[in-house]
Amino acid sequence: MSSNWEQLAADKRQRLTKTIPEQWRIEELPSDDSVIDYPRTEDILSNHELEITELSATQLVSKLASSRLSAVEVTLAFCKRAAIAQQLTNCVHEFFPEGALAQAKELDEYYARHGRPVGPLHGLPVSLKDQLRVKGYETSMGYVSFLGMYDKEDSVLTLLLRRAGAVLYVKTSVPQTLLVCETVNNIIGTTTNPRNRNWSCGGSSGGEGALLAMRGSVLGVGTDIGGSIRVPAAFNSLYGLRPSHGRLPYSKMANSMEGQETVHSVVGPIGHSIEDLRLFTMAVLEQEPWKFDSKVMPMPWRQSEANTVTAKIRSRGVTVGVYNFDGNVLPHPPVLRGIEMAINALRKNGHNVVPWTPYKHDHGCDIMNRIWAADASADVLKDINASGEPVIPNIQPLINPDAKSIGINELWEIQTQKWTYQNEYIETWREAEEQLGTELDAIIAPVAPTAVVRHGRFMYYGYSFLINLLDFTSVVIPVTFADADIDAKNETYVPASELDKAVQEEYDPEAYHGAPVAVQVIGRRLSEEKTLAVAEELARSLARNKSGSQTFSSRL
Repeated sequence: MSSNWEQLAADKRQRLTKTIPEQWRIEELPSDDSVIDYPRTEDILSNHELEITELSATQLVSKLASSRLSAVEVTLAFCKRAAIAQQLTNCVHEFFPEGALAQAKELDEYYARHGRPVGPLHGLPVSLKDQLRVKGYETSMGYVSFLGMYDKEDSVLTLLLRRAGAVLYVKTSVPQTLLVCETVNNIIGTTTNPRNRNWSCGGSSGGEGALLAMRGSVLGVGTDIGGSIRVPAAFNSLYGLRPSHGRLPYSKMANSMEGQETVHSVVGPIGHSIEDLRLFTMAVLEQEPWKFDSKVMPMPWRQSEANTVTAKIRSRGVTVGVYNFDGNVLPHPPVLRGIEMAINALRKNGHNVVPWTPYKHDHGCDIMNRIWAADASADVLKDINASGEPVIPNIQPLINPDAKSIGINELWEIQTQKWTYQNEYIETWREAEEQLGTELDAIIAPVAPTAVVRHGRFMYYGYSFLINLLDFTSVVIPVTFADADIDAKNETYVPASELDKAVQEEYDPEAYHGAPVAVQVIGRRLSEEKTLAVAEELARSLARNKSGSQTFSSRL
């Protein structure tokens, strides 16, 4: 059995290698830790193709819609850059440049006949996390037992992206089970962070994070049930949107723990700007996804919600809460400094920033952990054991061989506790507004306690998965990079727990020098338009205030 799974995995790797044309292959792979700039230093891409792949998604759709660029030339450029990214970071599960170029040719022919684009994403290459089904290709999700199964239809989101004019060319890597914020499986191995291949790219949408960081993609699709959009975005200095459940279509996608309805996985974009995240969201909503997926609410894009933020910015400014410590695990110094920089930037631009006291986050984390353990890992173990492959080390802490699945009454109890906690949290938000005498537009918080992690060392999910429990909207914003000369280790800090101690011991200023630092902007449920607008103002404020920061307490 063991040799069989190894043969299946080896066959998949060989097939994947063959999808990269000879002329796109790197003759001698670099040994450097950082490969982020490699595409700019080699001659696989022409200067014109480099220029194309450095543009934003919004710029590209504008040029494609006016025929200043063709879909074929844009698709070819990103296919070549994705091939480079795959060879350097191991970020791809499926690569189909021939099919993508054929689709791009059809789009160019449509434009030539009709003089207009197919839709708002006409000719734009969009990368897909491996969970999204594309007819004719495999969806392994990091399980060896899923290899050899070719999808007979597209996922709903795949279909709607095609209707909007997007070109699909790649499906990106995920960890076995999807349930960890790193990306490793027994099929292709580990996906690395292009800024430093000793670092994790995050997970479970880690392949998207690495590919986008290499600019082998300009706009990608991830999913998030515990931080799987936000952590890769943060670890790769990208922007990411975790929408609330019911806003974007998930139907016909592959998933672990299908049927688990207590906390939903959601799908959303990862990109290089808020503008591009908005482009994606608006383009999908324009396709009326509620007519294709019964769980999607009939809620078109509401520009009026974003306009309320714009009006506040022009008058008295927005009001945001902030916390940098959830009471469980204190973030590392670079993350604390990133929060401080966000606060100072907003205040300098006339906005009101107030402390937010995390409400019973330990209780929320306990609820989430009970949800994860509800079936005693039976679902994921079934798919792992089907091939005889081993459980990856990252999953081992989540699996208790003595655990038993819970009964229906205990599940109902957990769901009741979740609902009660959600109501208590929004009540706390409402009470804060009453005390402030104004609306609290968003909350700024860490994405994770670390800027990035070395492989196999992600330990605490509380900053990300609590937002999934609450089903709040969240947007990740890159802020800065770790600096060993500034972000000294706090030797006097007394850890709040053994887990906190382990996370603090992991911090090494030299090992994490240059690591991306990000924050998340959290809004109420189904507040995508508004939260994106607040996040965009934070990004603008940070750009205006790159230098200097005031002293800020390590605990709010």
